Amino acid sequence: MGFLWIQSGWIGHDSGHYQVMLTPKLNRFVQILSGNCLAGISIGWWKWNHNAHHIACNSLDYDPDLQHMPFFAVSSKFFNSLTSYFYERTMYFDSVSRFLVSNQHWTFYPVMCIARINLFAQSFVLLLSKRKVPHRVQELLGLLVFWIWYPLLVSCLPNWGERVMFVLASFSVTGIQHVQFCLNHFSSSIYVGPPSGNDWFEKQQFQVAHHLFPRLPRCQLRKISPLVKELCKKHGLPYNSASFWEANVMTIRTLRNAALQARDFTKPIPKNLVWEAVNTHG
Repeated sequence: MGFLWIQSGWIGHDSGHYQVMLTPKLNRFVQILSGNCLAGISIGWWKWNHNAHHIACNSLDYDPDLQHMPFFAVSSKFFNSLTSYFYERTMYFDSVSRFLVSNQHWTFYPVMCIARINLFAQSFVLLLSKRKVPHRVQELLGLLVFWIWYPLLVSCLPNWGERVMFVLASFSVTGIQHVQFCLNHFSSSIYVGPPSGNDWFEKQQFQVAHHLFPRLPRCQLRKISPLVKELCKKHGLPYNSASFWEANVMTIRTLRNAALQARDFTKPIPKNLVWEAVNTHG
């Protein structure tokens, strides 16, 4: 089940970037099937989120793939309670956030094992919101299909112990993919503010081939990698490449550095409007 969700995730990713089927209607069917029906994740939510990630890759206040407060902070700049221009809300760094972020290098992998819960929730939050969502009814029906077949499948197991273990195992195996998503950007250089046209290509980091050519089929990315590497060498640009193990080490190091800074109680927690309202005088 976990590997099915991983592969359906990649099919949804590819069909969301470009047409992988013969016709647009068939491509849309594959999107709903792989994302909503098989994985329980709205393809509409994913495209909304992922497009913002590609446009503002590694911007702390514009890229939703780095905005995981209060659980994770890849930079101490989050301690200033940044505003998310994607979610249109302030990411407050309060006492709860400080506690969670202070231990994030220990909780990273356990949280990745159940990270799908957040994706389920985000899908419904978008589809049930007032925001304009293309094919909203179609998206909701796809999620309904998932929430019919998956609980039915789990109910076929003989007892609650096996059911719980099956759910945890399927979630944990899919966590490998969630870890991979984080490795690509968590340990890379970050910035605050919108991307500028002159340095956009420098901020694509470990997914440089995919981010430069997002409509290129995934099976072709290795073929263009040497061309991108040669172009970077020609213009004196860094070409970052790391093994899966090295990327894990770099990510945990980044999370640990931010965690240690969060534990510095000599730096008071920034006060927000709620604090000001409660403690106002006169």
